[in-house]
Amino acid sequence: MTILTIIYVLIFVIVALIAYAIMQIKLFGMKVKDFWTFIEANQMLDKLYKFAKQYENMSPQEQLIYLAEAERIFKAFDNVPDNLWEEEYDKYKTVVSKYKDIKMIRWMEENK
Repeated sequence: MTILTIIYVLIFVIVALIAYAIMQIKLFGMKVKDFWTFIEANQMLDKLYKFAKQYENMSPQEQLIYLAEAERIFKAFDNVPDNLWEEEYDKYKTVVSKYKDIKMIRWMEENK
């Protein structure tokens, strides 16, 4: 009987913590879906940051993949207040810089 009571209390605490987190996200002026997308985009930002640092010359296919993933990250970061991702600004700036470089290279190749 005491084990069952402990399980019920733990489930209640978990549900209360989830509700509290959702309430905090809503009070911050965001949608839960936008916050979850931001978390996923933040993980992808780390990968793109490493990729941008390692590869100077990408193949056209790698460039397209990089551009698509970067655009998805930009959308997710636009839906979140800036002060939430201040710590990631340097990585974001590096990804944006590489994104602009690739766009410029692709534009120059198309206009030859």
